[in-house]
Amino acid sequence: MQIVANGLGIEVDDQGPASGEPLLLIMGLGMQLVAWPQELVQLLIARGFRVLRMDNRDAGLSAGFDRLGKPAVAAAALRYTLHLPVATPYTLGDMARDAVGVLDALGIRRAHVCGASLGGMVAQHVAADHAERVKSLTLIMTTSGARRLPQPSMRVRGALLSRPQGRDTAAIVRHLEGLLAVIGSPAYPPDPQQLRARLQAATERAFRPAGTARQLMAVLADGDRTPLLPRIQAPTRVIHGEADPLVPVAAGRDLAQRIFGAEADFIPGMGHDLPTQLLPRLADGLAQNARRAG
Repeated sequence: MQIVANGLGIEVDDQGPASGEPLLLIMGLGMQLVAWPQELVQLLIARGFRVLRMDNRDAGLSAGFDRLGKPAVAAAALRYTLHLPVATPYTLGDMARDAVGVLDALGIRRAHVCGASLGGMVAQHVAADHAERVKSLTLIMTTSGARRLPQPSMRVRGALLSRPQGRDTAAIVRHLEGLLAVIGSPAYPPDPQQLRARLQAATERAFRPAGTARQLMAVLADGDRTPLLPRIQAPTRVIHGEADPLVPVAAGRDLAQRIFGAEADFIPGMGHDLPTQLLPRLADGLAQNARRAG
């Protein structure tokens, strides 16, 4: 369903009983709400949650900013490397206000919040700047953005910045399969046919590379979120794959050390994805952290 949140049209999927514990899921860079597997949603509903998935601005079926054009990501990355300011059409703080706006539109005063990758960066802003709205916080495969942390290899960066060899659905799906082969979980490979079917369905729903580039600009402009972390009051759980090649596990360990009272689950063999084999473990971790909120 489409709702108005923070003045924008935001696509939201709302599943589970209205009496369930509200859980807002925020997805990563360029990813759509369907990237949270339906299997995970069902596991969370079985654990007492009302599950809210949202398309971030500039992704999926939510409002876009195509009128602002496609940014020069390479130039922005150079400015970031040189510690120079990066201009961005919007900020991660704006995206956090979108998430809070979803809760407002649905009449939800407080919710459990979970973010993956870029979604975890947005969730840090939600928990720090809107602490009264967050019951518990779960951060999956994400980072504070501190420059001292290890960065992905050039091979991984190249895969992330590569483009499909064609504009048709088949070319896009092949491109995404190649990317996931680089950043995915070595110990938990997906079923190729099921993966291809999911990617095809997602691509047919929406494919917005210019929006992804604008989201990336927001990440570069945001820089180091370490100063936000002491302001996070909600019970926090950090989940991170020890084999993550895109956001190395050192970033998860850093978050767990810097957020007061944080618990952590560092998973051997998990990369930068949500393997089907690990969904029960992720659901259990979310439920366990929610119980800490009382």
